[in-house]
Amino acid sequence: MNLSTRVLLRAVGCLLCVVLANGLPAFAQSASEPATQAEIDAKVRMLSQTLEETRVELSESRSEIRQLRAMLEQVLRKMGDADTPTPGAVVRREQATEKSPGNSQEARSSDEQNLARITEDDWQIAKARLEELQQDKVESSSKYRLKLSGIALFNAFGETGHVDNLDVPTVAVPPSSGDASGSLGASLRQSIIGLAGVGPNIYGATTSGDVQMDFFGGLPSGYGATTSGVMRLRVARVRFDWENTSVVVGLDVPLFSPNTPTSYMSLSVPAFASAGNLWTWTPTIRLEQRWPTPFSLFKIEAGVMDPSRYASSSASVRAANPGEGSRQPAYSLRISANGRSENRPLSIGVSGIYLPQRYYGGETVTGWGGVADWRLPLLPHTELSGEFFAGKGLDVFGGVPYVLVQPSDLNRYNSVTAPALAGIRMLGGWSQVKVKLNFRNEFNLAAGSGARSARGTSQTALLDPTVLFLSHRNDMWFANYIFRPRSDLLFSTEYRRVRTYQVSGTPAIAGQVGMAVGFIF
Repeated sequence: MNLSTRVLLRAVGCLLCVVLANGLPAFAQSASEPATQAEIDAKVRMLSQTLEETRVELSESRSEIRQLRAMLEQVLRKMGDADTPTPGAVVRREQATEKSPGNSQEARSSDEQNLARITEDDWQIAKARLEELQQDKVESSSKYRLKLSGIALFNAFGETGHVDNLDVPTVAVPPSSGDASGSLGASLRQSIIGLAGVGPNIYGATTSGDVQMDFFGGLPSGYGATTSGVMRLRVARVRFDWENTSVVVGLDVPLFSPNTPTSYMSLSVPAFASAGNLWTWTPTIRLEQRWPTPFSLFKIEAGVMDPSRYASSSASVRAANPGEGSRQPAYSLRISANGRSENRPLSIGVSGIYLPQRYYGGETVTGWGGVADWRLPLLPHTELSGEFFAGKGLDVFGGVPYVLVQPSDLNRYNSVTAPALAGIRMLGGWSQVKVKLNFRNEFNLAAGSGARSARGTSQTALLDPTVLFLSHRNDMWFANYIFRPRSDLLFSTEYRRVRTYQVSGTPAIAGQVGMAVGFIF
């Protein structure tokens, strides 16, 4: 007997009690003396009122039962409890049993099949959420919530050829006499620590902030120096979010380059940093306005930035860079159309950049550029993302081969070489195909290229022969596989190939094969 039947029988019992309580005195009175019409009408009204109250109570009980059933089904669905049938399944099974007792075994099998539809991935996600609710929270000096996150990342790699950075190769360099033909190493310098907090509402806006740091800020001296990197600030942001408007202030990724290739072998420096990816984290003030529609979300983002240039490794004080010397920030505007689905994100955007620069000696260069970015779901498990840019003076944001400058040559570089490079046209871009089979298995194949005008680069090299390994073009591609046995653990293997074209001579070629093991907390 289910809950609804028991409530109905209880209501009928109460109704019979009311009838008997009101009917027996009337029957006794009729046996002794006839009742008046007024007394009969009063008893009928009392009986009707009692029936109406019983009907309302029964309706409220049914409504509460439906709400409790829906809440219980939702809880069981989130918990992924495949061993406990939902109340709806119990009712269906009881109804099937009452209608046809001989089919009880078939009904039970059908319910078990319905309950078995909960996948293992959904169960793991629900379990991770439950563990998150059970864990101790980070204590903050304020009453608002603070969250600690990050990744402990181990990288092991073997390389052929010669690269600029053993941990994260961005360009290939020509070999020197006596150098080995390859190398083998490991590192944990790409581990990241982050803090995110939520603050009070100010003028209707939700305030929040986050900070991310890694250990890629340089190498100390002494034993273990190559594996114990110096902590470095990656991003630090403060957000003010209204319903359709946001203001972001802090050290952030360029607003005109929102996408990043997926690689756990290149996390401290994003993949294709010198091969088509405009990425350099920059002090930014950004305003975002959104216009939601039933099918898409349109956004306009506008901001000012303070991009930095190269700094000497021995510099202990900060001097004004060419952008700051112009007494104007860099300006950028981005317009994008975005999908409403979180499972299959869709985004197409176009951006413009204006970057005035003033160099030592009074020479001025007007940097500018246009960028297109995209993120498109192609097939049920496939996604295409990337960006393309063209302009000049944008090398402060990366995307093309950087210039290796010795501290003793920095003054000449700032006064002669840098303004010449800023006036050279440049273009580049990258694209990635992501195949995500399920929550655990993911494949990525990506390629990128960034180039300056070969003629302009050759002329700049003649002006400053002290510049080492000046390159006009850099190509890179990689393929990786990412396996997540749990939501907090990942394994990845990757192969990448780098080809860097020097001003003169044959291009330098290098390759890297690597493995990454990460624990996400």
